[in-house]
Amino acid sequence: MDYRECVHVVEEYHRVRGNGRHFPELLAALGHPERALRGMQVVGTNGKGSTCAFAVAALNGMGLRVGSMPSPHLQEPRERIRVDGVPVSEEQYAAACTEVLDAIRATGLAYNASSLHAAAAAAHFRRAEVELVAAEANIGGQRTVVRKFGLDVKVLTGVGLDHTERLGGSEAEIARAKVGAAADGDHVLLGRLSAEAAEAAEEVLAGHAGLTVWRLGREILVQARDGGPGGTPLLEVRTPLGVHRDLVCTLPGAHQYDNLALAVAGVDALVQRGHVPAYHDERLRAGLATTRWPGRLELVASARVGHWSGRVLLDGATNVQGLATVAPEIARHARAADRVPPVVVFGVMREKPAARMLAALPVEWPVVMTRSGSGDAADPAALFALRAEAGSTRSDCVEPDVTAALGRAGKLAGEGGLVVVLGSHKLVGEARTALGLAPA
Repeated sequence: MDYRECVHVVEEYHRVRGNGRHFPELLAALGHPERALRGMQVVGTNGKGSTCAFAVAALNGMGLRVGSMPSPHLQEPRERIRVDGVPVSEEQYAAACTEVLDAIRATGLAYNASSLHAAAAAAHFRRAEVELVAAEANIGGQRTVVRKFGLDVKVLTGVGLDHTERLGGSEAEIARAKVGAAADGDHVLLGRLSAEAAEAAEEVLAGHAGLTVWRLGREILVQARDGGPGGTPLLEVRTPLGVHRDLVCTLPGAHQYDNLALAVAGVDALVQRGHVPAYHDERLRAGLATTRWPGRLELVASARVGHWSGRVLLDGATNVQGLATVAPEIARHARAADRVPPVVVFGVMREKPAARMLAALPVEWPVVMTRSGSGDAADPAALFALRAEAGSTRSDCVEPDVTAALGRAGKLAGEGGLVVVLGSHKLVGEARTALGLAPA
């Protein structure tokens, strides 16, 4: 099959609700490409993609070739398979996808989209002779198909109330589901957790033998100071293996400091496990300085939509915790432009707590409610009603699609103003496409 045929098939798999219970049979049919893989598996409510991006860049700086498999994609499915942070080509994606679909037919079993994506990544990594990976689990931990890769460094970035219909309605339940990815003998890294989530995580870990556990704020410490290029802060990260100084955090927002620290600690855990060689901090610093991660507080400084030009800030804040985390950074951008308030383009999936997310936006920020092309996207008219209940401006409005929403937001913001695209990754991806940005 060619790339477009594969994309169509993948879209069909996304309409299938199922689990990955037959994933081991699929890996067997492929000849177990996962057995050659070493690296880290990253789970968490927020910060998984950024942590993986930091880890990949750091390992690249050491001269190592690294595969990654972020989820979900923004613009095209091929973004889900990356080597050294770069999405595979259409031809490479089609080859991996075709190999997996042939194996699926050979097993005669039913699979979901998560199984297809993970298997295609493993198949490509074997073909590209990539053995080191930073694998992001899409939802959960204990039941994620990526767990079958057997990666023995597990990272939990944090826990928030998201996907509650699948993972549970409390932080304790969600923490148990996510840290359930750990297996006997693993090296586990825990991000900042509430007392409730931390207690639940420790209970799960106590049931495993031979674990090494490093916790952010205890075994892993991060501190920022002024002095970086262009006024950016420099970070110091301490792990049981040593102190790493003068690290530049290229991703905006103070919340990224913890993600960088977990990535550095993950690299040290890989060193301790013997999966990567010991390294000099100069190479670590150089690698981290190249980190890029599209769609996460990504600023398009010279954006054009029709006759409007200005700035567009894109962020896949898909839950209440994520939105609250990025709101201060959005406000900083608005103050820097001497234009307050920014105009928000907002759209989420139906399963998300849209009322709480809209309530978290300042009432003086005009909001253009819209939807992505996903069949699971929330109705923008329903979002408008929720916004009215939360408190709204006279400029709040509804547009049927992302392109129209960007055009309306630009008019409201005025020439040179700031438009902020918030919500689902699909929404952010369609906005990137509308702005003429290539998949990255």
